[in-house]
Amino acid sequence: MPENTIAFQGAPGAYSDLACRRVFPELRTLPCAAFEDAFAAVRDGRARCAMIPVENSVAGRVADVHHLLPNSGLHIVGEHYERVHHHLLAPKGASLDTVKVVRSHVHALSQCRNIIRELGLQAVVAADTAGAAAEVARLNDPSQAAIASELAGEIYGLQSLRRNIEDAAHNTTRFLILSREEKRVSPGGLVVTSFVFRVRNVPAALYKALGGFATNGVNMTKLESYMVDGFFAATQFWADVEGHPDERPLKLALEELRFFSKELHIFGVYAGHPLRKEVTQVEGD
Repeated sequence: MPENTIAFQGAPGAYSDLACRRVFPELRTLPCAAFEDAFAAVRDGRARCAMIPVENSVAGRVADVHHLLPNSGLHIVGEHYERVHHHLLAPKGASLDTVKVVRSHVHALSQCRNIIRELGLQAVVAADTAGAAAEVARLNDPSQAAIASELAGEIYGLQSLRRNIEDAAHNTTRFLILSREEKRVSPGGLVVTSFVFRVRNVPAALYKALGGFATNGVNMTKLESYMVDGFFAATQFWADVEGHPDERPLKLALEELRFFSKELHIFGVYAGHPLRKEVTQVEGD
C-alpha cells in the first residue's frame, strides 16, 4: 500500500535505505533507480514520502537534487542526519589477506582512502555502494570486496571484514523528507525554513536581499547558487534558515527578501533534527 511505503534513490541496502528504516521503521522501503523516480513515486501516490540526500559533511552537495526539487511539486516535511559508517564487505570465507579489489561509489572510495592504502587495494568505481555489495555477492570471489553499509552486508549475505572504516569520524549525510502535502510545523523550538529565490540582475542585489536576515538576527545555515535554464545571469539561490515564517524576525527578513528578489518560494517549514546543532557547530565557537 502506498501509505505504508517510503521511496529512496538507490539499491536495497543503500545509505538512503538505511535512513528510511531508521526514521520510519514501520514503512516498506521502495528502491528507485534515479532521484526523479523517487520524486515521481511520491507525486503519483505510490509512496507516502521520500528520503532524499542533499549534502554530506565530506563530499558536499549531492548533485542534481537542488535542480530537481524546485520543479518536483513536493514539499519538505522533515530532515534527518545520518552518521555514515562504512564497512568493508566480502563473501563468506574471505579475509583481509585474500581481498585485492574494493568496489564502491566514488565518494565512498574517497572517504576510505586510509584503509584502501593500508591494505593496498585496487579501487573500482561503482554506480552506488549497495550495487557494489550486490556485485561482490554475485561474484562470490574472496579477492573482491565492497565498501557499503552494514545493512547492505545483511541483505546480500556478506561479512564485514572491518567496520567504521571512514577516514573522517564526522562523516554525516543530511536527508530531506519529501511529501505531496505541505505540513508546516508550528512555531517554537528548532524550526528550519527552506526556500529558493532569484535576485534582480543589478549591482548589490544579493547583498541587499540578504541584509534583512542579518539585521533581524536570523541564522542562515545554507546558501547555495546555481544556474537555471543555462544562463549565467539567471542565478537561483537555495537557502536554509533557522526560524519560522510566522515569527517576527524571519517574517521581517522574508519581507525584505521579497522586495529585492524576483521570486521566492518556500519549500518547507519543518522541525530541525537533533544533530543539526552538533554538525553545524564550528570548532572554537
